[in-house]
Amino acid sequence: MFSVGDRIAHPMHGAGIIDSIVTRMVDGSEREYYSLKLPAGDMQVMIPVDATESIGVRPIVCPEEAEKIISAFSDIEINMTQNWNKRYRENMIKIKSGDLMEVAAVIKGLMIRENDRGLSTGERKMLHSAKQILISEIVLSESTSYEDVEKRISTAIS
Repeated sequence: MFSVGDRIAHPMHGAGIIDSIVTRMVDGSEREYYSLKLPAGDMQVMIPVDATESIGVRPIVCPEEAEKIISAFSDIEINMTQNWNKRYRENMIKIKSGDLMEVAAVIKGLMIRENDRGLSTGERKMLHSAKQILISEIVLSESTSYEDVEKRISTAIS
């Protein structure tokens, strides 16, 4: 169980800080929720306390691990299929896994593809979401700015 003030990562929304634990009435029964404040986009996410494990919510990575992920960008092997639909599904599975190295692989693959051929609207949105997930966690882990992390990732890829 997490507490108010904990820094946690949601696999599909990125990292944030628990600002409260609230009780809400849903379908006639009371449930507790973590109210997660996401710094990027000033968004609030409600996460059921009893479903955090099944959702994949976890504590954010330590600064050393965050640094390893950025350093590993140049070594990430990219092997994306040409079939748009299959590529989209494979990338979505990687993002939903909550594994930051998998998310980094999606970012690198889509950024390379964007430079080579351009991206469809769906893949552009996916790239934006993947960046948001990874960068938000590194920002909280290293107490740095979104722009700084984004620039370091772009430099690491090129």
